Amino acid sequence: MSQDIKKQTQNLKSFFKKKILSITNEKSEITVTFDQKNIIPALKSLRDKPEFNFKQLIDLCGVDYQEYKFAALDGKRFCVVYHLLSLKNNTRLRVKVFADDDEFPLFPTSTTIWPNADWYEREAFDLFGLMFVDHPDLRRLLTDYGFVGHPFRKDFPMIGKVEVRYDPTLKRVIYEPVSIEERNNVPRLIRDEGIHRG
Repeated sequence: MSQDIKKQTQNLKSFFKKKILSITNEKSEITVTFDQKNIIPALKSLRDKPEFNFKQLIDLCGVDYQEYKFAALDGKRFCVVYHLLSLKNNTRLRVKVFADDDEFPLFPTSTTIWPNADWYEREAFDLFGLMFVDHPDLRRLLTDYGFVGHPFRKDFPMIGKVEVRYDPTLKRVIYEPVSIEERNNVPRLIRDEGIHRG
């Protein structure tokens, strides 16, 4: 572990103390996890305190741990991950927060801290169904307005139930049942074992 990583880890531990649920360092990347009640004050401190100075939110994304709950915090399903950058200190940080409720994943918005979180939170809402309290304009971003479900969830069907096309006579988009037959997307493995070549 490099001296910079050790110093940053120590700074995080000494400043946040018991507010940190976990802190890991893998491949010279620090990941720190907070609970929901501490996430907004923690993000503000990470931005404003000179020892951290994470002025830039590089990315915010959702994660669905449905099939990998062993890797999640206390078996929780949904997580928001913030990727932060400090140009002044030349450091990066990954921050995680898990939803308390798997049925209705709810998170506080970080748009008041980093305005560019607006776009990222809309994307996480659209693709994962993660709700952000007090978001200024939480609506779909990448899917159609009438789209049902959230396509990046692990339980979303592989081919869906309807297809969309534009009808020039009606001059609008229409939904129809899927016209392709369902297929198995599991790759087949063919082994040479047992084949007798002579």
